[in-house]
Amino acid sequence: MKRALLPSAALLWGLQISFLSPSLALVLVALLHLTPGQVGWLLAAYNASAFLAAVVVPRWADRHGDYLRPMAMAATLTVALTGALAVATTVPLVLVALVVLGGPAGVGVSMFFAHLRHEGATNTEVVNARALISVAWVAGPPLATLILGASGSHGVLAAIGAVAVLNLLTTVLLLRIRRRRASVEEPHDSPVTTRVASRWGLGLLIVAFLAMQGGNAAGVAVMGLFVSKGLGLPVWWAGVILGVAAGLEVPALILIGRLGRRYSNLRLIASGTVAGTAYYVVMTLASGAFGPFGSSPWVLVGAQVLNAWFYATVAGAGLTLFQEVIPGPGAASGTYSNAARLGAVAAGPIIATASLTSLGYGSVFAIGAVTTVLALVLVVLSARAFRMARVV
Repeated sequence: MKRALLPSAALLWGLQISFLSPSLALVLVALLHLTPGQVGWLLAAYNASAFLAAVVVPRWADRHGDYLRPMAMAATLTVALTGALAVATTVPLVLVALVVLGGPAGVGVSMFFAHLRHEGATNTEVVNARALISVAWVAGPPLATLILGASGSHGVLAAIGAVAVLNLLTTVLLLRIRRRRASVEEPHDSPVTTRVASRWGLGLLIVAFLAMQGGNAAGVAVMGLFVSKGLGLPVWWAGVILGVAAGLEVPALILIGRLGRRYSNLRLIASGTVAGTAYYVVMTLASGAFGPFGSSPWVLVGAQVLNAWFYATVAGAGLTLFQEVIPGPGAASGTYSNAARLGAVAAGPIIATASLTSLGYGSVFAIGAVTTVLALVLVVLSARAFRMARVV
């Protein structure tokens, strides 16, 4: 039963975040007719709360060796969040709901991966579970958009709440399995230490992931504008490009899971940064400023092979690397999640440069190439620091 529950939980958690993340801003605007500025600071407060929760909750989980109860809490808070947003009539009420309920609810996925590691999952098993999250992201946003068009904001909130209830159910079943096993086994688990063997190496690694995640988040955010305003193509090409990237990410993650048995996570991530740099260079040249690729949309589609490998190494090998160098499963997954959040924040200044150069939105990809090269250098330096500390 447990073997079926874990893949199901991965898909459901992936579906929950793939419903909520892309549609939250649309729901807020539809419910309260907010201005872009109001949406911006509400989402900033929501992300700040999620960041804080990803620091506090994993520490509690590592101290108690328990990651399932935080998962149950996250699912319950998501149900409460959807209910609160459905009935909220003022901006202050929405703010309270996002900060008090939404932020802490965001720890569910990272606690799921912490639970996998705590239960002895191998790197391959963790990466395969991450691939299921990506499968959910392929289907989630289009399905959420379909529900939004058919049933409005309350329909999307109801769908998110329903998935959260299923997440709560799977977590409760996992809790029962754990209690049943504990009743027949000798207790052997102890609270997990979170001491980092090489703080210098970890610091370099976090900055590297900020650089990689920032460039990726900026590229995704401007893809529609880059295609329509920069290249003069129909905007639906952006959907095709992003859909191809998401679809290719799944087999890339599965391949990374297999290669992880032969190669270190650091080597896999280094290969990803090389592919990422090549991807950003192709996208910059495709802007037409330098001409060799012109503005063919098929060049952009083909470049997603490089992009998929790049992000798969960040998402798969990156997560397992953090779990290797930070002993506490909760602290490892929480730190990885927060690195991704800070990278998304860094995407803002990167996008802002589009108005300052002759490349326009193509400059976002040019900067992405630079930040990815920087990330490669930092990954190499962190590898040396970890080897000196005999961590990896």
